[in-house]
Amino acid sequence: MSNLLRGVNLYLIGMMGVGKTTVGRLLAKELGYGFLDTDDVIVKAAGKSINEIFVDEGEAEFRQLESDVLAQVCAYTKLTIATGGGIVLRRENWGYLRHGLIVWLDAPVEILLNRLAEDDTRPLLQDSDPEGKLRSLLEQRQSLYSQADLHITIAATQTPEQIVTCVLDAIPSVLKNQDFQQQN
Repeated sequence: MSNLLRGVNLYLIGMMGVGKTTVGRLLAKELGYGFLDTDDVIVKAAGKSINEIFVDEGEAEFRQLESDVLAQVCAYTKLTIATGGGIVLRRENWGYLRHGLIVWLDAPVEILLNRLAEDDTRPLLQDSDPEGKLRSLLEQRQSLYSQADLHITIAATQTPEQIVTCVLDAIPSVLKNQDFQQQN
C-alpha cells in the first residue's frame, strides 16, 4: 500500500470523537508512516491546552494556529495526520489538505455523543445541550467534509482496526483518479 501512496500524506478529517487520532496512529503503523495530531502540535506550540487557547485568545486565534500548523505539516511526506474537527472551515486549509489524500471519518451523532460523554476537554461542547451543539456543528460542516477524497462511514460496532481496514481497502479506488498518482 505504501508503494501505491508514494509517500503522499493521509489527512483524517471528521467530527470530534470520531476516532481520527486512534485510527490515524494505527494507519500510520500499518503504512510505515509517521503520525501527527494537529491538536497536539498546537498544544505544544502554544504551551497551553486547547480549552485555554479558546478561553484566553478565542476560537479565531485557535483556527489561525491550526492553519499555521497545517501549512508546515503539508511540506512533509509519509505522514498520517489527524486534524481538528473544524479544520475544514477555512478555505485556505483546503489548499494544504489537497497536498495529500483526505479521508473523512464519519459517524452518527449518537456514536459521537456516547464517546464524548465524559470528555470535558472539548471547548465547543461546553454547552447546555451537547447533542444539539454536535448536530449543529455537523450540519455546518457536512458539505465541507463531503469534499474529501474518501468517505468512511463508521458503525458503533466497528473496532479501530476494522476502520483502518476499510480505509486501506478504499485507497486504491481513489488513487487511480488522483493527479498525484503517476503512470508506471
